[in-house]
Amino acid sequence: MAISVDLAKQLDKAYEELSLTEVLDAPVAALAGVSEGDAEKLAAAFGIKTVRDLASSKYFTLAAALLHLEQSAK
Repeated sequence: MAISVDLAKQLDKAYEELSLTEVLDAPVAALAGVSEGDAEKLAAAFGIKTVRDLASSKYFTLAAALLHLEQSAK
């Protein structure tokens, strides 16, 4: 099954036409709303340099799982 997602509003303009793999390997600042300064802080605090690093971070995945559990319990 093919899945299509419009990421235009979720990514900085320079990254809109990249493949999913290229976006995942892009700097965190490729995400709309994440500044270069934010990216530097994520790198310093958690070693997060790419979108893939952010998505696979144990801290962020745990936080997302906890939120999902809370929402499922409602």
